[in-house]
Amino acid sequence: MNYLDWYYSLNKPSWAPKDTTIGTIWSLLYPIIIAANVYVVVLLVKHKISYLVALPFWINLFFNAIFTPIQFGLRNNALAMADIYLILVTIIWAMIAIWPTSKIVAFAFVPYLIWVSIATVLQTYITFHN
Repeated sequence: MNYLDWYYSLNKPSWAPKDTTIGTIWSLLYPIIIAANVYVVVLLVKHKISYLVALPFWINLFFNAIFTPIQFGLRNNALAMADIYLILVTIIWAMIAIWPTSKIVAFAFVPYLIWVSIATVLQTYITFHN
């Protein structure tokens, strides 16, 4: 069974977004995430922030990058749920860390925070109902 057939076979809530919606949202969010991270690196290079401020952004990128391989490669719902909670926590941590220096970056992460909050609820549902 390929990964899409596997995902379609999972018990999901009635409000679960269609895969095309999920893809569209991520295609809008990734440029924001990349731009914010590039700006964080610029701030770091210019010594306007410390590595501790940049750290949650990098940890977030790591957890974001491993979600798809965990969910669709390993097909491990429980590990994917743990990972998405870490993504959510690192988004909040990054927003708080950057706030004193760049409110624009913090605000840029608001759509990401909203989407990952929805995705976290969805993943939690999937984990407990499959």
